[in-house]
Amino acid sequence: MPPNPRRIPPAVVDSLALSRLYFLGRIDKLYAFTYQPPPPEREFNGWELYDARKEWARQGVGCDGNDNGWRISEVNTDYGFSPTYPALLPVPSSISDNTLNYAARYRSRARVPVLTYRHPINNCSITRSSQPLVGVRQNRSIQDEKLLAAIFSTSRTDRPLANFTPPHMEHDSLSSTQGDVSSNQMLTDLTNAEELEDEMLESFRGDPEERPQVYGAQQHNLIVDARPTVNAFAMQAVGLGSENMDNYKFATKAYLGIDNIHVMRDSLNKVVDALKDSDVTPLGPNRDQLARSGWLKHIAGILDGAGLIARQVGLQHSHVLIHCSDGWDRTGQLSALSQICLDPYFRTMEGFMVLVEKDWLSFGHMFRHRTGPLSSEKWFQIENERIGGDSGRGFGESGGASKAIENAFLSAKGFFNRDNTSRDSLPDSEGEMQNCDSDSPRKPGSAPRSVVSEKEVTKVKETSPVFHQFLDATYQLLYQYPTRFEFNERFLRRLLYHLYSCQYGTFLFNSEKERVEMKAKERTRSVWDYFLARREQFLNPKYDPQIDDHKRGKERLIFPRIDEVRWWSEAFGRTDAEMNGVRSTSVTPSARRGSPASESTPVLTGIETAHHAVGSGAPGNVTGNAVPTGMAAVASGISNLSFSKGKENSQEPKNLSQTELEMQ
Repeated sequence: MPPNPRRIPPAVVDSLALSRLYFLGRIDKLYAFTYQPPPPEREFNGWELYDARKEWARQGVGCDGNDNGWRISEVNTDYGFSPTYPALLPVPSSISDNTLNYAARYRSRARVPVLTYRHPINNCSITRSSQPLVGVRQNRSIQDEKLLAAIFSTSRTDRPLANFTPPHMEHDSLSSTQGDVSSNQMLTDLTNAEELEDEMLESFRGDPEERPQVYGAQQHNLIVDARPTVNAFAMQAVGLGSENMDNYKFATKAYLGIDNIHVMRDSLNKVVDALKDSDVTPLGPNRDQLARSGWLKHIAGILDGAGLIARQVGLQHSHVLIHCSDGWDRTGQLSALSQICLDPYFRTMEGFMVLVEKDWLSFGHMFRHRTGPLSSEKWFQIENERIGGDSGRGFGESGGASKAIENAFLSAKGFFNRDNTSRDSLPDSEGEMQNCDSDSPRKPGSAPRSVVSEKEVTKVKETSPVFHQFLDATYQLLYQYPTRFEFNERFLRRLLYHLYSCQYGTFLFNSEKERVEMKAKERTRSVWDYFLARREQFLNPKYDPQIDDHKRGKERLIFPRIDEVRWWSEAFGRTDAEMNGVRSTSVTPSARRGSPASESTPVLTGIETAHHAVGSGAPGNVTGNAVPTGMAAVASGISNLSFSKGKENSQEPKNLSQTELEMQ
């Protein structure tokens, strides 16, 4: 009898049976909803650790008597203004909720610029938002411009900052105009890449004679777009994009060239591929294959961007607005890391927990989508099919900026030719296309899909190690400054484990709104219970809490040393020698590592003001071009600088079906 062509192979039957057991379909079927903590954990309630009003009061916002130019808006207490934002939004005191309502329609998902950090000494701020809805028609919003102008004016006082030091913080002053010892020491610690970035930004500050001699004139406020210039410019074709600096003459825009979630996911997959063979052989990991993954290059770029932001706020006494696409991935990384560099409180165990709650959980990082706690059919493939058909994890792929632009415009053509009702097919991915509704005062962001849908699976293309990278970058700072952190490496490693363990409810949701709707505080335990109950295990014995800006090694500010970025070997279950090589005093860290991250290439890939623009793919009135041998002269006469190159050209090719998800 001939074989039945419809007979299902046993391997497929086993896979289907396993998948039925593995497909939970609902987030509330995960372990966190049935977990019973041991007695030591029951004494704590980690959900109460973070109090938004208390943290803003610590930063000097919402205090009685002096608001420092800020107020706490309750426009989003019902999450109707922006479902992915926290309930309480710190905004300038001069900005009304009505202005916020109008400004919301100009930002993707109504994620308007709001405060995340106020410097206690100079009153300068770090704010965060999503990308503006500029589009090919160069849309603008007077309310958005007014909001940003108000943010960048909050540090103005009746007298120069150089003459103002709060009495209780005299020993903490870091005014670069005073030329104190500690400031000079920190400046001499900057790497060549950092010095290059500062020099490039200085070239765009304009003629000092044209600026009024009042406080704030010496400020150099930044709008930081974390994306590569080409990606940001191409997003205009689908109604998104980046700020038109003609409308923001009071700031300079810097593009950082940090790749998107898909590139980061592929990078980690390549690390896993490089490590997996060493599990079954006596040989160590393939160091060359590890280097080709690009993981350290990405970590170095994120740290470089955070260092740039920290220097602007802490040393240049300037304001910084950060955004990427939707403002919940790269924005969270840069915002949180720069605050670790600026504020010693966030280097304590409690402060770090507060930072994660504030900048990651309350500001809507999509933990459920990025970590993928629910299953996917793509994870139940026959091995032969996976090996033969998975081309997304190869090492030999390469692409170019011109191809990225071509794909973006092809995608835009398809977008504008199809029914707009189909646009919700990409509900939660970075860079979702949205319209600017001129008939209503605001257009709130689309609410995420219901957390308790009958059949929910993980979308593999939305998973990405974004928070993993943040922990890795924090490890780099801890390794470089071992006395400045209260917690140890084990704390970070255990937190990385619980990011995926599904044992606690902290990392199972996409937003503060989802946690409220699912009653996470009542139905699950907080991950902080685990650490608070075992606090002694995670303390750093080298920690020195003393802050003295006149003593080297005790300064308030820390800056990442990009040329010392290394593999976090413990996180991958490997020895330091296996991943970083044997230490030798005659070999520099970067040479020993042999990684692309050791090249100290600046993360800055483009600069734009109302009058000038430079960088590959930068829109506007370009005064210089990025060329293989350097950068042409820009406004102030800088020439032959080693401008960051190859960031866009190193990206992998993207097919048309992925472009709308991936072009950011």
